[in-house]
Amino acid sequence: MIVRIMGEGQIQIADADLDVLNALDDELEAAIEAEDEADFRVKLHALLDKVRQVGKSLPDDSLEPSELILPPADASIEEVRDMLGDTGLIPG
Repeated sequence: MIVRIMGEGQIQIADADLDVLNALDDELEAAIEAEDEADFRVKLHALLDKVRQVGKSLPDDSLEPSELILPPADASIEEVRDMLGDTGLIPG
């Protein structure tokens, strides 16, 4: 799966890593629902850090279609809420 973190570039994620990313996505959604800015910030950074950790960055000149678009680390709760679909940021 190809993921784009807004403002950073594309990262290839193995399907085997989706479960852990879904768990982090669920925690992020809970922080958004609770309107907990501090917890939201921690959970967003944890999700993005894990994507960077488990994924493989694609070259800057590679333009693969992104299956997921993730918000930048400095996104607000409102911006991320607007990006959430029925399945969160990470479908699964």
